[in-house]
Amino acid sequence: MLPSTPRLIADAHVETLADLDPSTGLALGIRPGVSALPDYSPAGQEEIAEARRATLRDLTAAEAAADDGLPAVERRAARLLRERLTTELDNHEAGEGLRQVRNLFSPFFHLRGMLIQAPKETPDDWAVIAGQLRNTPRALAGYTESLTVGVERGLLAAPRQVRTLAEQLRELLAADWYTTLVAGGPAELRAELDEAARQASAAVAELRRYLTDSYLPAAAHTPDGVGRDRYLLGARAWNGAHLDLDEAYAYGWAEYRRLTAEMRAAAAEVLPGETTLATMRHLEEHGTAIEGEEAVRNWLQELMDRAIDALDGVHFDLAEPVRRVEAMIAPPGSAAAPYYTRPSMDFSRPGRTWLPTRGATRFPTWQLVSIWYHEGVPGHHLQFAQWVHVADRLSTYQASLGSVSAMTEGWALYAERLMDELGYLTEPAERLGYLSAQMMRSVRVIIDIGLHLGLRVPAGEDFHPGERWTPELATAFFRQSTGFDQSFTDSEIVRYLGMPGQAVSYKLGERAWLAGRDAARRRAGATFDARAWHMAALSLGSLGLDDLTGELGQL
Repeated sequence: MLPSTPRLIADAHVETLADLDPSTGLALGIRPGVSALPDYSPAGQEEIAEARRATLRDLTAAEAAADDGLPAVERRAARLLRERLTTELDNHEAGEGLRQVRNLFSPFFHLRGMLIQAPKETPDDWAVIAGQLRNTPRALAGYTESLTVGVERGLLAAPRQVRTLAEQLRELLAADWYTTLVAGGPAELRAELDEAARQASAAVAELRRYLTDSYLPAAAHTPDGVGRDRYLLGARAWNGAHLDLDEAYAYGWAEYRRLTAEMRAAAAEVLPGETTLATMRHLEEHGTAIEGEEAVRNWLQELMDRAIDALDGVHFDLAEPVRRVEAMIAPPGSAAAPYYTRPSMDFSRPGRTWLPTRGATRFPTWQLVSIWYHEGVPGHHLQFAQWVHVADRLSTYQASLGSVSAMTEGWALYAERLMDELGYLTEPAERLGYLSAQMMRSVRVIIDIGLHLGLRVPAGEDFHPGERWTPELATAFFRQSTGFDQSFTDSEIVRYLGMPGQAVSYKLGERAWLAGRDAARRRAGATFDARAWHMAALSLGSLGLDDLTGELGQL
């Protein structure tokens, strides 16, 4: 018998995907001991697409059978499932899976992430890792096959993306990452692990040769920007909404102007008489800093631990498993931006924050405080870990695969603002870091839409008015506005160009969270309880941007 409710159908879909895509099972912790890797070939992608079509058919039948309508929890699950599957299928039909070359979220990084997340406690765990390494050549061959079909169909990534990924692979190989990965394995598997690591390294080297020798020449004339139609498709995937791009572009500029004034005032508290940019550069070079990778990892861990102790029972009510989060150093070849990985569905693997060091040994703290409120607590970790904690009330899909960037990144950016509102960012340098992070997300909206649509800087703005956006102009604007260094800025620009529509999800998501809180506060009046609202909001599971404000306002 078919599952009868949207939540059951959604969870059946998770199980199907876990069978078809082993990375899903590993990420959720529901397929232990599996050494198979995803099939990134065109045939493998089509098999997953057909599973999505089948799930949509089941969902349609269940909705039709609900004569009296669906309860709220089922209605939310149904809307999310339909929106996500429809968007994923639209992207599949457009051939997006045939040109996945970028510095984040490409098949190669999914494979690397599987190895990072895999348990490494017992000989059996290490035997699974050996199998994954042995299967890496086949997985990368499937990826290469899809890219080759993309070339044949004229669906290619831009040269900037290809060169960046090739350089990331070079860094990984230069660090002998696979050999280092297996160094902690048991002696009885030493020969097997070393040989498997050698095979994986050879496959990565072959992928790099393919990218530089074959794919890059074919992609030589592919533009960086994707145009309005393809941008809207990507924006739907990342935001769960049909965006008004002109309104969003104008909103980005409005936030840029507001934050410019706030940053100028904050900078004056740090270095009176200096410009905002000069103040940020001063903090980067002469401000408080942590020396050494292990020292900064410990510092970040302590920052999150203190935040949990201070917020729990006052502004949030955290279950014991949610209180556990680990700070980590990102492996070589990572993009420049810090990131978070979720806990497994049974919490056996905790949520983790990751700092890419890019060879640095000195780490200024003026921006890190706000960034770790975003990545860790009360940002990504509280949301994703709470979803896992209440998954039995939702569906596994709503707590995992159905995630929408606008909701999750919107919460994390809202969390930074919340910490400012609660008085945790009163130290002048750290508050300037928070405002710089806010500015970065506003600049992302401007640059992302501007670059992909070929827009001009509006007349009357203080930066190159009337000029059309180029990557070089975007780089200068980003550095001038945020104070980030050149390598981080370069990585960010490549990121925006490689994932159209993702960069706008932060600010547009934050705006929706703020609007939802305001609506809930107006509705409740004097009885509004922010602590209760936060926990109810964190327990909703995933929502698309089209639904987020309305649902938050009803809590």
